Parts: sequence; structure tokens; C-alpha cells
Amino acid sequence: MNKTRIGRFITVEGTEGVGKSTNIDFLCRLLKEQGIEIVLTREPGGTPLAEELRELLLTPREERVSQDTELLLMFAARAQHIENVIRPALERGAWVVSDRFTDATFAYQGGGRGVDIQSIKLLEKLVQHDLHPDLTLLLDLDVEVGLKRASARSAPDRFEQEKLEFFGKVRSAYLQRAENEPQRFAVIDAAVPLENVQQQISVALSRYLSN
Repeated sequence: MNKTRIGRFITVEGTEGVGKSTNIDFLCRLLKEQGIEIVLTREPGGTPLAEELRELLLTPREERVSQDTELLLMFAARAQHIENVIRPALERGAWVVSDRFTDATFAYQGGGRGVDIQSIKLLEKLVQHDLHPDLTLLLDLDVEVGLKRASARSAPDRFEQEKLEFFGKVRSAYLQRAENEPQRFAVIDAAVPLENVQQQISVALSRYLSN
């Protein structure tokens, strides 16, 4: 961790329909109860320019979007986000809570699309330097259940229109990353009732805060 950083960086990850928004609100309430200043943000997005890039990425279109284009747009939005939101917040002592970050790129572009992992790692280093999340909560759910939840919520975006097989690969990639970095990840079973999901989040946060 960069010694100039004062705040902490928490990310929440998961495939479609796992309940990120509801549980991010709960997480932020827990942190605020500890007297911690929170900056809540999301990816792709988080700044006006990054939100425009988000629209480009998520809007369904007839033109095929190449894997390289998608990957570079993700990291372009991330570069803007880090420069204008994440690093300034951390440096002043706030805690940043982000709905997705680079683990999503390894899962969606790497696992789902099959983009070369070394290419993602190269861009990660170029854009992030030494910045990585301190704690990542991975909300895990059967992808078919999650997609049914998501479809009931709104019209599908460009990613949500992908086939079930794609999301199975995304979920597997997420779980593999959690297995590789158990000190950073807390895997949350999102298939249980909300009260139980949030109990798991409380335990994971308490463990982190006690370290």
C-alpha cells in the first residue's frame, strides 16, 4: 500500500442481479456508524466523462464492439475515475466504496470475453500503479437466478443481453480471483435472505476493521 494513502478502498463485486445496490447502501451505513467519511462511487463511471464512457459501453448497438475497444474504454473510464475521485478521496482520509472495480474487468473481459489476462494486467499497472482495493466483497449467486432478478428490474443493457454461458464464465473468474486472494476477498452468499446476506457483510467488515 502506498504510504501516502490515509483512507481505505472497499469494492463490491458480483454478476447481474446479486443485490449490489441494496447491500452497498447497508455497507455504507455500517461505515458511517463508525464515524468514517464515505465516498460512494461506481464503475464504469464515477465522473462526468467516465459516465459518458459508461453509456458507450452499456448501450446496446448493432455495431459489433471489439474486445479491445471494450477493454480500453473500461480502463479509460477507470483512469479518469482514479485521478478525479478515488485518489483525492483516499489522500484526504475518506474511505471509498465502489460498485465494481478492476476485478470486474478480469471477470467480464477476461473470464467472459476471453481477453488475455496479461493484457489486462498490463493496463492495470499502467492506469492504477500501486492502487488496489483493501477489501473486496464478492456477492455470489447462481447466474440464472441473478439474471431473472435483473430482468425484472429493467431492460437489459449490452452486457445483460449476453448468454448464460458468458455469465457462468464471469462468475467462475470472480471465484477464482477470490480463491487466489483470500486475504482481500470476502465471498458473500447472496442466495440467502437479505438479512443473512447483510449479517455476512457485517462479519466481513468487522474482521477487516479489527485487523
